[in-house]
Formats: sequence, C-alpha cells, structure tokens
Amino acid sequence: MRLERSIPAEALDAIRAPFLTAGAAPTDAPVLQPLGLLLDLAGEAMRSRLFVVSGDAGEEACLRPDFTVAIARQHLAAGDGEGRYLYEGKAFRVAPRGSDRAEEFLQIGVEAFEAGDPVAADAEIAALAWASSAAGGRDDLTLLLGDVSLFGAFVDSLGLTPPLGARLKRAFAKPRQLKIELEGGSSALGQGAGEEKSRIAALLAGLPEAEASAVLQELWSLAGIEPVGGRRPAEIAHRLVERAQAAQAGALSAGEAQAVRAFLAVSDRPGAALDAISALAGPRRATLDAALDGWRKRLAGLVARGVPEDRMRLTAAFGRAFGYYDGFLFEVRSAALDEERPVAAGGRYDGLPARLDTSRGGSETKTGAVGCMVRPARAYAGGGE
Repeated sequence: MRLERSIPAEALDAIRAPFLTAGAAPTDAPVLQPLGLLLDLAGEAMRSRLFVVSGDAGEEACLRPDFTVAIARQHLAAGDGEGRYLYEGKAFRVAPRGSDRAEEFLQIGVEAFEAGDPVAADAEIAALAWASSAAGGRDDLTLLLGDVSLFGAFVDSLGLTPPLGARLKRAFAKPRQLKIELEGGSSALGQGAGEEKSRIAALLAGLPEAEASAVLQELWSLAGIEPVGGRRPAEIAHRLVERAQAAQAGALSAGEAQAVRAFLAVSDRPGAALDAISALAGPRRATLDAALDGWRKRLAGLVARGVPEDRMRLTAAFGRAFGYYDGFLFEVRSAALDEERPVAAGGRYDGLPARLDTSRGGSETKTGAVGCMVRPARAYAGGGE
C-alpha cells in the first residue's frame, strides 16, 4: 500500500486551522466499514477502488475510502437530530493501475447534519475547504462547482413525461447511460435478443410489485429455474418492471437531446454559467428559476466568505464518483495537479442520512447534510500526492 509523503508540522497546522473555527465536535470513525453498504450507496463501480477485508464477524468489509458514510452512521446511531463533526485521519483507496497515487492518505474534514438554510451552509462549507486548501501555500487553485439537483431542475423545465424525466436524471452520474439517452438508444429497449425478457417485463409492469414477484417465482418453479448471484425474485421483478416502464417512456426528441447537450456543455464563471443555463430553460421553468436564484445566493455567500470570484468555475456536467451526493458539489483543484487529484472536495448529500436511517429500521431523518474534506499532502505547496 503506497503511503503519501509527510508534510511539515507547521504546514499541517496551517491547513488544519480553518477547520478549528467551524464549531464542529472532534470525532473519529471505525476504519472498517461494511462493504455491501458502501457499494449500495456509492455504486458498484467503486468496488475496484476499495480495500476489501474480512470484518470482525467474518462478513465482507472494506477500509474506509473516506469519512462521510462512516460519520453519518455514527451520527444516526447517536440519535442526535443535528450535529457538526470535525475529523482528521487516514482513508484508503486502491490506486488505478499504473498510477503513482497514494493509497493511504490523511484527510481533514467537516460533516454537518443540520436543518438550517442549505444554501448558506453550502457556501460556508465550500469556503472552509477553500481557506484550508489555500493555507497550504498554493497560488494556482480553482473552485470547481456543480450541482446534481440543478440538472434535475433543468430536466423538469423541458416538460418530459415523468418516466422519461426520471430515467434521464438517474443517468446523470452514469456517462455511458447518459450517452445512450442522448443518442435515442433507450427506445431500442426490448428489441433484439432481449425481446422475450421485455415481454415478461411488460406483463409484470401491470401488477403490484409483491404480486409481480410472486408471479416471477411461480414461473421459475414451473420452468425448474434457480436464480443466480443471490438476487431475490422481488429485486429481479423490480428491475424488469423498471425496464418495461423505460421502454414505454420513449426517448428524447432531437430538440430535447440537443437542449440537454447544451446544458451539459456549460462551463464558465458562475454568473455567466447561470445566465447560459437560464437561457436554455424549457417551458416549465419555475423549479429551475428557483434553483438558479438559490445559486446566486450561494455564490454571494462564497464571495462574502473570501473565495475570489475569478477563481470559481461552474460546470454543469460536473459530478462526483460517490453516488450519494444529490445536490451542490465542489472540488478545489490545483493547476499543478491533474483533475483526478483534487486538493479538497465535498458537497450536499441530503438523501444519505434518510437512506441509512431506513436501512437501520429507524424513521426517516429530516435534517440536511453537507460536508467537505481536504487532502493536506495535496494542499501543501511542496507536495503533490
């Protein structure tokens, strides 16, 4: 496992200092995290980046790839409605083949679970990450901004059918699937080799999900078929129904696809980017206009907290590898490091606590959630991990 280079103690103190003003309680989290949960939340594509080990009870676990899920689990286990936590510790990720990236590295960060103004909290957390990154001495930093929910609001403005709109939103974080949508490929679902599966899917689509699962189980019994891979009838029936609904939803028209491409191509100074997105809006723009107003307030908050306006860039297509982010996103990048090595990163993940709480059998939480982390070894001007 490749370790990152250490940095001088005084540099680490300077990078840590902004976080000490955040009003967060110092905490830590277990190094071992449940593998299945991480994959459910972050996506199966993350498996290759995780160090998989055996847990205490013999179940599959992994070394924590970052602190967000681990801190969220602890917050929920404590039963506190709100909380703000400061952490500093090692995280672990398998480096891509041929890369010289460190696989064990230090992170400092804050995770906030609060019910207040989300726009103000976003600006505060991103400005905190910026201040910490800048404290490392680099003078080539850029704050890259994005927003998963802004894409959703833009899709809503186009007035698509609900199934098609929902399918398009799900594809945002999946470049291959999004490309298929933009090329009209989803209209081919159910044709060719998968035609028989799609006929079954169409039959199941008209049934309640529990009944669809029972029908599928009966078909398997009659045919003497056993499912593979541990997948349950309910899960397979759900996927087949989704497949049928996707086929029935149709595909984007040429004009709609072009509008989405134009949105995804927006990347500019934030004010200009927001104007460009506004100009692309479809006829049902109320939700998008509200989102754009929120963004203008967020940008004003960032500037007020010391982030130079000329160092910010809003990129509509920007997303994060972890699939649980569902709103505002950001990375602090250095021109001296490639884009796969952000100095700092973070964003809003309002849906994560509710998903974790439901999985634990609790009631759905109502607090929002936003956080950030800084890699001190990358923030340090003399480093480059």
